[in-house]
Amino acid sequence: MRLFKIITLVTAALLVTESLSAITLNVSQAIDLALENSEELVSAKNAVEQSRLNRQVAKTGYLPSFSGSVTGMWRLPDSETDMGMSLRMRGVYMAGINLTQPIFVGGKIIASNKLARIGETVANEQLRQIRIKIIANAETSYWSYVAVLSKLEMMNSYRAQIDTAYNQTKAAVEAGMATKNDLLRIEARQGQVKYQQEQVTNGVELCRMALCDALGLDLDTPLTVEDSDIPVETALDLEDYNLESRPEMQLLRADIEAKRQQVHVTRADFLPQIGLQAGWSAMGNIKLDMMQQDANGNYAPVSNKINTDGWNIMVSLQVPLFNWGKGVKMVKYARMEVNNAKLNLDRNTRLLELQVQQAIANVRTGEELVHSAETSLRQAEAALASTTESYRLGLATINDLLDTQAQWHTSRSSLIEAKTQLRIHIVDYRAATAKI
Repeated sequence: MRLFKIITLVTAALLVTESLSAITLNVSQAIDLALENSEELVSAKNAVEQSRLNRQVAKTGYLPSFSGSVTGMWRLPDSETDMGMSLRMRGVYMAGINLTQPIFVGGKIIASNKLARIGETVANEQLRQIRIKIIANAETSYWSYVAVLSKLEMMNSYRAQIDTAYNQTKAAVEAGMATKNDLLRIEARQGQVKYQQEQVTNGVELCRMALCDALGLDLDTPLTVEDSDIPVETALDLEDYNLESRPEMQLLRADIEAKRQQVHVTRADFLPQIGLQAGWSAMGNIKLDMMQQDANGNYAPVSNKINTDGWNIMVSLQVPLFNWGKGVKMVKYARMEVNNAKLNLDRNTRLLELQVQQAIANVRTGEELVHSAETSLRQAEAALASTTESYRLGLATINDLLDTQAQWHTSRSSLIEAKTQLRIHIVDYRAATAKI
C-alpha cells in the first residue's frame, strides 16, 4: 500500500513538472500558437462553412422539387344511394408523385442566390478581420513581454551598479576616505532600486499572463522568449497601402450589395408568379355494389372495383391585384436602406483613412523617439563610465555617481519604452492596412 502511494506521488510530481515546463518561442511561433488556439477563429471558420452550405441551399431554388404521397382510407358504413347502389370504401388507397417547378417568381430566386454569395463573402471577410485582430494581439503581447524582461535585466544591472558603489564606499569609509553619510545615501538609493525592481518583477508576471491569454495557453504556463531585445528596423513603405484591402471596406460594400438584393426580394412579393406542376396519381380499391338487369329482365347484384391512375400537368399564374400601396411602400423602404448603407460606407471610409494616417504618424513619431532615446543612452553611458572612474580615483562625489547612474537608468528605460511603442505602432499600422 505504501509503495502504491509512493508511485502515485511520483507520477503526480512528474505530471506537474511536465505541465509546468517552459515554452520557448519567437514572435512567429507565438502568432501560430494564437491562431491555433483561438476559439473565436474556429467559430469564424464554422461561419464560413455555414455560409457555403447556405449558398448551396440557395442554388436548389432553381431546381424542381419532387414530392410523393400515399393515403389509405376506411369509411364505415357504406354509402347508399337512391338508385340502389352502395359505395364501399374500405381499404381505399391513393398515391401520387408531384413535380413543382417555379418558372417566374419575380426574381426572388436570383436575388436569394446573390444574397447567399454575399453572405459567403461576408463570412470570409469576418474571418480575415478576426485573424488580423488575433495576430496583432499576439504580436503586441509578445513584444510587451520582451520589453518588460529587458527592463528587469536593466534593473538587475542598475542594482549591480549600486551594489558596486556601496562596496567601494564602504571600503572607503573603513579607510577614512569617505563619510558614513555617503554610505547612507547609497543605502537609500538601494532601497529605491529594490522597490523598482520588485515592481518590474510583478510587471513581468502580469505580461506573461497577458501573453498566455493571447496565445490561448493556461495562465500558469512558464514562457521563455528567444528575443532579448526589440528590433526597430522597419522596411515599410508607409504610403504604400490600399484602403480597399481592409476587410472592413469589403464588409461595408457587401452590405450595400445585400441591401440592393433585398430590394429585389421585396419587390418580388408583389409581382406575378408563374409555376408549373406535373404529377402522376393513382386511386383504387373502391367498390360499387348495385343491382343490374340481365338479358331476361331479371335483376342481379353486381360488384365493380374502381382502380384508376393518370398524369396531370398544371400551370398556375398568381397576380397581385391590390394591396393598398403596401408593395410600393416596402420597396421604397428597402431602397432607403441602400442609401443608408452608402452613407455608412462614406462615413467609415473617412474614419478608416484617418485611422491609417494616425498609424503612419505614430510610426514616424516612434522612430524619432527611438533615435532620440539612443542618443541619450549613448551620452548617459559615456557619462557613467567617466564618473565611475572619477569616483574610483576620488575625483567625483557619491552624489555625482548616483546622479549619473540614475541618468543611465532613465535613458535605458526610455529606450526600451520607445522601442516597444514603435514596435506596437508598426503592428497597429500593419493591422490598419491589412498587411498582417
